[in-house]
Amino acid sequence: MTKPYRVISGDSHVEVHSDQWIQRVPAKYRDHAPRVVRLDDGSDAWLVEGQPLREIPTDLYGGKPLETYRPLQQNYETTPGTGPASQRLREQDIDGIDAEVLFPGVSGPGLWRGIRDDEVYKSVVRAFNDFLAEDYCAVDPDRLLGLAALPWTGVDDAIAEMERCAKQGLCGVVLGVFPSGRGFPTPDDDRFWAAALDLDMPVTVHVQLDRNGPRAGPLVSYPQPNKELMDRIGLRREFARKLTDYAYCGGENAIQMILDGVFDRFPRLKIFFAETQLGWIPVFCHSADFRYQRHRFWAQELFGQQPLARLPSEYIHEHCYWGFQYDRVGVELRDRIGVDHVIWATDFPHQDCEYPHSLQAIERDFAGVPEDEKYQMVCGNALEFFHLQTTGLATVSSQGAAQAP
Repeated sequence: MTKPYRVISGDSHVEVHSDQWIQRVPAKYRDHAPRVVRLDDGSDAWLVEGQPLREIPTDLYGGKPLETYRPLQQNYETTPGTGPASQRLREQDIDGIDAEVLFPGVSGPGLWRGIRDDEVYKSVVRAFNDFLAEDYCAVDPDRLLGLAALPWTGVDDAIAEMERCAKQGLCGVVLGVFPSGRGFPTPDDDRFWAAALDLDMPVTVHVQLDRNGPRAGPLVSYPQPNKELMDRIGLRREFARKLTDYAYCGGENAIQMILDGVFDRFPRLKIFFAETQLGWIPVFCHSADFRYQRHRFWAQELFGQQPLARLPSEYIHEHCYWGFQYDRVGVELRDRIGVDHVIWATDFPHQDCEYPHSLQAIERDFAGVPEDEKYQMVCGNALEFFHLQTTGLATVSSQGAAQAP
């Protein structure tokens, strides 16, 4: 950037038509590649092998007038935020946003996993990442901050794609499942965490990790579950579930990683859980601590759960970043959450975005917040987490250019 960053959306989306990148899928696999089809009513939908037709209703919003917007019959052609990179930069200028961290859109590795042939599936993931790095973000890599999608086919494939995308200059990776491809931690995941730290590659999760279908299972693979005794005393819920009763989305994944000892083995590891909102986190942390202290002794006896070195909330406050859009309640509770571990976002062009009035929304939701704390939440924390360069602090204002503090 030739000027300081002042506002960064820590969670926006590359929501583009398949025509923009499908040609990057190798010709021998292209007939199997995901593609957008136009339905008879004028709406767009994704056609993916092995999946039901995925219509795109509410997510294609792009700041349309509320009086006329309906969560039906949406298409890429008529939605802001779904065009080429040059258009996206103009839209950032209109909205007063200096840069966006770009997650995949409605179509991504989870939807593509309907493709059962792993080689075809991985070729689609690579094609999208190549498009993102070489065609889209390359137009202005200081403002279009792409995150690499990772395949759901195991640790080796996830590491290989992360290494490839790091060389291409993408600013981080998105996990949709645990690195092993499961919905719970496994020892094999440690090779991925180590590789991410060696590469200094930020790791993110959008909302939460998938635990559906073949990825389901226990939240944590305990070393010595006494199933006979558990059945006898009628405990139907595992220990990890008790700690997540008041968790929302990524909170469950945070508990999984804590109980598995991930953060003890990798004390430098940080995870950004995007689009989770904030207001629930203080209650979640308090409840997790209380329930851990109450239930940890029988969990050690029946499950082999090893005592934690710290309370769950301490791990959460140190290792987890949380993403939010509008959340005045969460902003008011920022001291209970950790003002240095929350990242504001627009969600553009999805339904939560305030485009083209994001700066006005910041003024509304951050009214009365000290300027340095507001800057941390709408810019500084994203700079730190994603290792971005900046030339100095700037004041966030909807009235014009950034001002020096």
